[in-house]
Amino acid sequence: MMAIESSLRNMVIVLFAVCLVASAALGGIYTLTKEPIEAAQVAKTNSAIAAVVPEFDNNPSDSANVRVVDVDGAVSKVYVAKKGDEIVGYAIESSTSKGFSGNITIMVGFAPDGTIVNTSVISHAETPGLGAKIANPEDPFIVQFAGMNPGSPDFKLAVRKDGGNVDAITASTITSRAFCDAVNTAYKVFCKINESGEAQE
Repeated sequence: MMAIESSLRNMVIVLFAVCLVASAALGGIYTLTKEPIEAAQVAKTNSAIAAVVPEFDNNPSDSANVRVVDVDGAVSKVYVAKKGDEIVGYAIESSTSKGFSGNITIMVGFAPDGTIVNTSVISHAETPGLGAKIANPEDPFIVQFAGMNPGSPDFKLAVRKDGGNVDAITASTITSRAFCDAVNTAYKVFCKINESGEAQE
């Protein structure tokens, strides 16, 4: 009986020691990888910003240049790009859950007058060769957005099948509609920050 109790005690001690070492190792790995992961995320965001607004000389992703805006329950980040003291554009991160295969997150760049400068896809899970074309900055579907102004009275930011001015990706109407939805959300954010005066801060 004493031998059994001793064995059980030893097993508990060994298991405890193993768990302690494993926890310490995981903690160490988290500490070592946290900063590189955060740095990679910042670099990805900065790259997306640079792809959608005119040349700037500030750091749009610095907290002083970031606005968080809620429109219809959806929270978006707005990155203000400046050259000297002049605002040259707004990069707005926008998401939609209406993609064919789930969420689509994009960055939309606006000139101060509301004209779309460019768009960039941050993440998606659309079908390769079809909806995934949204991630190709040279695809005609993406190229057509540059120069559009959603605020123009004779313009509707929707696919032509829905009465809009946007040519959908062939055989990918759902993805095309979702992309338009994300761009429309970004434009609502742009309008909100301009109406509130936040855009000029």
